[in-house]
Amino acid sequence: MDIRFDGKRPLVTGAGKSIGKGIAEALFAGGAETYALSRTHEDLDKLEAENPGMHTVCVDLSDWATARKAVEQIGSVDLLVNNAGINELSPFLETEESQLNKILDINVKAVINVSQVVAKRMIDRGNGGAIVHISSRASQEAVENHLSYCATKGALDQVMRVMALELGPHQIRVNCVNPIIVMTRMGTGIWSDPVKSRSVISRIPQGKCAEVKNVVHSVLYLLSDKADMINGVTLMVDGGKAIT
Repeated sequence: MDIRFDGKRPLVTGAGKSIGKGIAEALFAGGAETYALSRTHEDLDKLEAENPGMHTVCVDLSDWATARKAVEQIGSVDLLVNNAGINELSPFLETEESQLNKILDINVKAVINVSQVVAKRMIDRGNGGAIVHISSRASQEAVENHLSYCATKGALDQVMRVMALELGPHQIRVNCVNPIIVMTRMGTGIWSDPVKSRSVISRIPQGKCAEVKNVVHSVLYLLSDKADMINGVTLMVDGGKAIT
């Protein structure tokens, strides 16, 4: 199935590395006038050098006002991928307020902030649009030492559902992609221990973790017109773990 994005203007947050970088590059290769947002100058410089013509935006999404202004300056956007996310491990009894606030700021509040700006422009323009949040399998199951991450990804799924309900009448579709472990830098840092990862992988019918391309392909489909009646779903990219 050939999916192109010629004439579209997508924005991808957390686009400096891993999944976000893969999504931004795939959209750009598909003909889109792509905007890649990250807080790290070095990552954006590399991305721009590897993809001449791609637009980059450097901003810290945890700063509500500054991030909002940066997104407003981009102008109208047809497609939005809220990929930026962070995680810090801690058991329930040791999770501190500062840690919870830090993860909440990026994984939930920044998504709401960026999406508000983009969705308002979509409504004003009257042509609809598509928004995809990168959530996680951890939104729907407990993972030891991942209290803040599980809580914020669960909240993100609910944010998506409310957005899908309220924005649907404007022909703006909102969905989540919920991958299991993806062996990015963050994923490798947490799950590289074979003893630790074996317990998870053994419960995945396909017997393996996800790759960045698996997430990228799922996002591209949901952003495309091929998915024009898919709204308000959490798409599990988990090799069948949901059925075990």
